[in-house]
Amino acid sequence: MKALVLSGGMGLRLRPFSHSMPKQLMPLANKPVLLHVIEQLRGLGVTEIGVVVGERAEKFSQYLGDGAEFGVRLTYIPQDAPRGLAHCVAISREFLGDDDFVMYLGDNLLPEGVNDIAAEFRARRPAAQLVVHKVADPRAFGVAEVDATGRVLRLVEKPERPVSDLAVVGVYFFTAAIHEAVAAVESSARGELEITDAVQWLVTRGVEVRASAYRGYWKDAGQIDDVLACNRELLDRLKPSVDGEVDAHSELIGAVVVEEGARVVRSRITGPAVVGAGAVVEGSSIGPHTSIGEGCRLLGVQVSDTIVLERASMRGVTSVRGSIIGREASVSAVDADGSHRLIVGDHARVEVAA
Repeated sequence: MKALVLSGGMGLRLRPFSHSMPKQLMPLANKPVLLHVIEQLRGLGVTEIGVVVGERAEKFSQYLGDGAEFGVRLTYIPQDAPRGLAHCVAISREFLGDDDFVMYLGDNLLPEGVNDIAAEFRARRPAAQLVVHKVADPRAFGVAEVDATGRVLRLVEKPERPVSDLAVVGVYFFTAAIHEAVAAVESSARGELEITDAVQWLVTRGVEVRASAYRGYWKDAGQIDDVLACNRELLDRLKPSVDGEVDAHSELIGAVVVEEGARVVRSRITGPAVVGAGAVVEGSSIGPHTSIGEGCRLLGVQVSDTIVLERASMRGVTSVRGSIIGREASVSAVDADGSHRLIVGDHARVEVAA
């Protein structure tokens, strides 16, 4: 089985960060979302992975290379513009051949994995097997109507009146039958080739399409608050380790990771938290659910529930929480006091007054 990972979207909901990096490379617990996806796929035994990329294709190849470092082989498939999930399948036809494949949205987080569902697909091999999840309000999702045996009866994209509470998660298993369906459907009202239309085409023709429920944590890391929520979820699973330096005047409480080359000086870090390789935390108080990226410098700060991206610096800023600090950004304060919420883009400079 091969994999197709979709990473060609513009990431409009994640601005300003998506101006300078693809949203799929936003780090969660100091690891890009896309790398979490690749690790999930490798856990399924899938090593041949096609990555559909848009205008920032070079960012992916710079970070992931050919995939050998991560135990997989990557093929990059360019998409000229976001034209729908079914369009991604169409342009990947040569890579996919007639093999079964799993299609995975590159900004989705499913930390419990879908190994059991993959095993069901391999054993039964329906034309398509959808991963579904119960949600409180299905109107923002593709929704599946499923019978008692797990067979899909109908699919509706973002329905005003949902037929069920089963949202289609961003993971799909397909046989080669999907290619005929993709070729048969036309663009939707929003000008995209919808994968739900292609799957419904199979359903209408009596081809077996099944759905399996995923009951673990699931979120699309496409907005600021969702990124922070995903970061918290992954940090809650953290196992403590110290490969860097922690001086005698510092205290680590709970699950804290200090990566190689990092230094913690006269500081208290309350986990779950991670300090990236080569980062320096000095005279600071770092609260739970904080990820500090590689090469960061934090001096005299109080930070919690925050993601600090690579090589950013913070000085003298207190009570920062629920924030994301961009790559190489500089945040400093003069007579700072009180609470701040910061959404700071890459290479920015911010001074916070009292």
